[in-house]
Amino acid sequence: MSARDDKIDEIVKTVDEHGSKFLRFQFVDIHGLPKNVAVSLNKPEDVETIIEDGLLFDGSSVAGFVGINDSDLALKPDINTFSTLPWRPDEYGACRFICDVYHTDGTPFEGDPRGVLKKSLKLAKDRGYQYNMGPEPEFFLVDHDENGKLIPADNAEYFDVEPLDQGIDVRKEIVLGLEKLNFNIEVSHHEVAPGQHEVDFRFDDALKTADAVVTFKQAIKALVDNLGYQVTFMPKPFFGINGSGMHCNQSLFKDGKNIFYDPDTETQLSQEALYFIGGLLKHAKALSAILSPTINSYKRLVPGYEAPCYIAYGLKNRSTLLRIPASRGLGTRIECRSADPSCNPYLAFAVLLEAGLDGLDNKIDPGEPTEFNAFALTPDELAAKGIDTLPTSLWEAYHSLEKDDVVKNALGDYVYDQFYNIKRAEWDDYRIQVFDYERDKFLNI
Repeated sequence: MSARDDKIDEIVKTVDEHGSKFLRFQFVDIHGLPKNVAVSLNKPEDVETIIEDGLLFDGSSVAGFVGINDSDLALKPDINTFSTLPWRPDEYGACRFICDVYHTDGTPFEGDPRGVLKKSLKLAKDRGYQYNMGPEPEFFLVDHDENGKLIPADNAEYFDVEPLDQGIDVRKEIVLGLEKLNFNIEVSHHEVAPGQHEVDFRFDDALKTADAVVTFKQAIKALVDNLGYQVTFMPKPFFGINGSGMHCNQSLFKDGKNIFYDPDTETQLSQEALYFIGGLLKHAKALSAILSPTINSYKRLVPGYEAPCYIAYGLKNRSTLLRIPASRGLGTRIECRSADPSCNPYLAFAVLLEAGLDGLDNKIDPGEPTEFNAFALTPDELAAKGIDTLPTSLWEAYHSLEKDDVVKNALGDYVYDQFYNIKRAEWDDYRIQVFDYERDKFLNI
């Protein structure tokens, strides 16, 4: 019996023991939002047939997929993603697979974000690399005041404890629920802003991690809803306080060794790490469109709120786009600080990887690390030091993407065209709106 047969037998056994009557086929749209269809199970043995046959669905109703004139697509489950759903009732419980999307002729659908990342990871694998990712997604617990206005759920600050931190029990339930999904949770704590929290999980292969980010967000929303709270991964839900980021900690392994680590250099960073950094810096503006993909994202990327604005790297420096945390050896990593939790993790990890590989291929020198507080310098002083800024709007970001062949190629023509058109329409819709701020400021002109 093959390893695949053993895995399917294990899944059938779990479905039987769990008493599951529904099997969810899950995937994401171009925005990274999870979609699913539930298949009814008459008996556990049906799972094997469902796995082999897959499931047809209407792709024309999914953002960034296909037109109505050629709408049929197929979901093929990845058996390694099988899990129960701990936030669902035990009786008639549900299990799920994360799926890859195919055309009906059996070829991969070029608009599948998970397929985009798998393509990029194959480029790395063909060179002997394993690309690992450890994200740090932040989120807000929110409430409403007596007038119905949205407010943070508490007034606590970084690392505060109860009673200021009203989220301790919520985070406990989140961690326990995620552990049932086999997450390896490292830390959980209150973040800097009122109502803001962070739950971090250990780095892993980038595909597993992207799957985990989607599950993480889905699980937190479901678990928090069961507790009577509301959660948001919106990058900047409140004016005047920090927004939510999703710092992406990247490393490349080869033959079990972290190739970013070199004990014989002053910084203990390898030449490969520096070239990878060079690639990320070179493509930073185009990357911004994917890592910070909403209009609201750019209200987070402003000076004064711990979010990066400047295209530079530093050792332990939290004012730069890229940071090299102090950990070395297997823990040597490059932290990209501009990503936020509204991004599609499959697309985000794919473009980060290919930008870094471009740095390796072309030996892009990132220059010396920036070890001063970049926020303290004026624009003229930064320009004199050769430090450029990230895009300040979605408009700037998608136009930077338009000019960057490396990032466009990482997405593929199909996803790039869909993404570009959606973001252009999003910006056009936003720019014609009239807000209370404008009426308050300009009504008496």
